[in-house]
Amino acid sequence: MYNSAKAAQIIAYFALKTEARSINVLKAVKLVYLSDREALKRHAIPMLDEPRASLPHGPVNSWTYDNAKGEVEDADWSAILDDRADHMIGVKPGILAEALDELSEAEISVLDDIWHRFGRMNQWELVKWTHNSDNIPEWEDPHGSSNPIPLERLLHAVGIENTAEHAQFLRERSSISQLIAELA
Repeated sequence: MYNSAKAAQIIAYFALKTEARSINVLKAVKLVYLSDREALKRHAIPMLDEPRASLPHGPVNSWTYDNAKGEVEDADWSAILDDRADHMIGVKPGILAEALDELSEAEISVLDDIWHRFGRMNQWELVKWTHNSDNIPEWEDPHGSSNPIPLERLLHAVGIENTAEHAQFLRERSSISQLIAELA
């Protein structure tokens, strides 16, 4: 089940690493994708339960990208992040890293590592880096459109064996989370 508050907190975590408490939208969605991918590689479970897609500027987590573009009205998202302006997303005043309670210690470790590796890059350097098939083999040029990145292809790209079985496990886990949420 997609957790928009967690997605917003991931972006907020990166924005809080900057002096301005804001981050370029394209850079933010690239860092989210790279973090989600790294969590999958390290722990065999992604940070966010959502579809992923190849877009002209590289791979994205689809629903997080929609939120970041402002295409979705979401109270959980807007409680943490300001509306985007001039291609930037900012953290609401008063929000501190300690308030980002959707993120586990393991996830924060991933976010810190991704920031350490990619935080100095601007959005266009990240686009170029994610277009390199040696770095992100699951991304395929959509030729101006958008193509889904199948979960099995992503699992294979990060080195998880038995991709069909693991993808089924992740889908079942998502279904169980959805049922629990509906019962609550």
